[in-house]
Amino acid sequence: MADRNPDEIKQEIDRARDQLALTVDALAERANPQRLADDAKAKAIAIASKPAVIATFAGFGVVVLVVVIRKIRG
Repeated sequence: MADRNPDEIKQEIDRARDQLALTVDALAERANPQRLADDAKAKAIAIASKPAVIATFAGFGVVVLVVVIRKIRG
């Protein structure tokens, strides 16, 4: 430790500061509310686009339609 000169110490501090700044920027980007909302929306769309989910929604829609028609007819 005592063998290091002040310039080496300053360079090490500068590298550590730069790395810390990059880490803080990355964390800020990951915690951005708009990005989190966009990611959640993209995941929901990906799930809802699967054929099994589409078939389930279609089946549920048919059941609801049948129930509504039966209620109307009385």
